Amino acid sequence: MEKPPFEVADVIRSLADADGVVPDLRVSTAQQRVLGALAACRTAKLGGHVEACDSCDYERIAYNSCRNRHCPKCQARRRAAWLEARSHDLLPVPYFHVVFTLPSELAPMALQNQREIYNLLFSAAADTLTEIAANPRHLGAEIGFVAVLHTWGQTLVYHPHVHCVVPGGGLSPGRDGWIASRQDFFLPVRVVSRLFRGKFLARLRAKFDAGRLHLDGRLAELADPERFLSLCATLRDQEWVVYAKPPFGGPEQVLKYLARYTHRVAISNRRILNIDAGNVTFTYKDYLHGNRQSVMSLTAVEFLRRFVQHVLPGGFVRIRHLGFLANRCRRDKLARCRELLAEQPASVANQADVHIAQGDGQIAAKNSNPDGTQQHDHDIDCCPRCHHGKVRLIGTFGRQPTWTYSSSKLARRDSS
Repeated sequence: MEKPPFEVADVIRSLADADGVVPDLRVSTAQQRVLGALAACRTAKLGGHVEACDSCDYERIAYNSCRNRHCPKCQARRRAAWLEARSHDLLPVPYFHVVFTLPSELAPMALQNQREIYNLLFSAAADTLTEIAANPRHLGAEIGFVAVLHTWGQTLVYHPHVHCVVPGGGLSPGRDGWIASRQDFFLPVRVVSRLFRGKFLARLRAKFDAGRLHLDGRLAELADPERFLSLCATLRDQEWVVYAKPPFGGPEQVLKYLARYTHRVAISNRRILNIDAGNVTFTYKDYLHGNRQSVMSLTAVEFLRRFVQHVLPGGFVRIRHLGFLANRCRRDKLARCRELLAEQPASVANQADVHIAQGDGQIAAKNSNPDGTQQHDHDIDCCPRCHHGKVRLIGTFGRQPTWTYSSSKLARRDSS
């Protein structure tokens, strides 16, 4: 794939001093560490390696990557490995996509209390889906799902929300049957929204009462219990945004869909159009005007200020498996789900195929990245010359280009 002409790393390097610090940008130690990693990614500062095809004479020399989860250049291999593991978890049923979003009034609090608020967002969303799905009035089943945290909007504004990808059905209370959802409907959105709102606010107040929230600077007034309760009352009177997208197809389509959401960062390099005169110009999808592609220009400092807002707390898990997909029970419960689905009539067990047949246009339209660029499914280890060999690591070098070839490569060269 052709390298983008501009990168987030170029923006950092355009402003950073010799120590990798951006003087006009106030950042935490963790954020500075991320900026330094991105600026050094695939440069001589990190050393490099030599790779060669095991079937032809193709070789390539590359600098090492930073492997930081916030780096736009370092996600492909991790995403491929994660999707390969998830391919064994998928069921032959339609899947639904539900998005839980925090009100904008809570964004400043979330920014000051990222670990606490993000965990609340996950737990409130998960418990809401689980509780409503278990209610016999709605589905009456134990469900499983994958939840992914995103904190950004298309223009890099701070916008915490969780994407949940949910199989359309679940295990009956006695685990003796599979209960399928309707083909075009999963759970009532308004009921989901209001329960989510109640659960989140109750847990937020518990955090406040326990002194677990930091409320500094412009939020200092919320440290007063009356002010905090007034904010909660205001939020309780609002309708919170929970969005349930139409169902999409079977396992192959689910993997492509998950690839768009799991290992993303705040902005991809391909969205950056230009870096010039201290400004960064990039594309974004304008949801207010029919999802059309628009262009925005920010100063480089403002661009990085928005970017570092999305640096996650150290060790925070942003992709979680819940319900019957939880790590502690996934193996046994997935096996039971497959047993039960195999006993279903073909018309029920193959609902995913129906969606694929009926929704080809919709699925094709969704087979692209959220930034509008086309998504390509390919083996990143495949040789770009012969297209059937695998590119393997044969040597490494540090900051000084001293080559160290493996004995197997030397043997192959000597024999030739």
